[in-house]
Amino acid sequence: MDEQFILRVPPSVAERIESLLNESASSSDDKSLDLTFTEDGRTGKFVIGNDEFPAYLLDLPGIVESYKTYDDNVLIKTADVGQMIMVKEEGDSIPDEVEYRHGLTPPMRDARRRRFRREPDLNPELVRRVEKDLQNIMAGGTAENIDVEAAEQEVDGNTRNADKKIESKPPQNPDVPEAGTAGGVEPERSDSDESDYSI
Repeated sequence: MDEQFILRVPPSVAERIESLLNESASSSDDKSLDLTFTEDGRTGKFVIGNDEFPAYLLDLPGIVESYKTYDDNVLIKTADVGQMIMVKEEGDSIPDEVEYRHGLTPPMRDARRRRFRREPDLNPELVRRVEKDLQNIMAGGTAENIDVEAAEQEVDGNTRNADKKIESKPPQNPDVPEAGTAGGVEPERSDSDESDYSI
């Protein structure tokens, strides 16, 4: 099983890593690569040869899918990458947040602000009060700090009677069987007879 991560380094360090990978390790001045982290798991140091660089583990604003191919036609997904190790020069600024502001490609520049919904500004006291009211309602009680007003709608007598429909049925003769029945016995019905086409 592959383990994958994204390593973003300054251009000068990238050239040294590329030369180390292209040449044999014995002929290169940078014979070793090392990456170690402190106990917090977010900061560490990247060592190439005798030089040390500060490294930071940052969360990406989105998930990056990694693919592998053997014939340039069929792609096989190998991993989901959600974090990046950023190596900086010694004098560069330190990231102030654990989430990186940009994605890996130019369209994902400032992705958190441009592409994703902002966090709602909610008052924690209001959230606690609403949760408490919901728990009271679910337990059969009522919500607190709510005024309930009962209002009745005035309706005059004419409109009340107009809404009622009067259904008239013809008088039934007990001696005569209903239409569709033979001698008062209900015929057998299939499922298709019971379907309602009046909808």
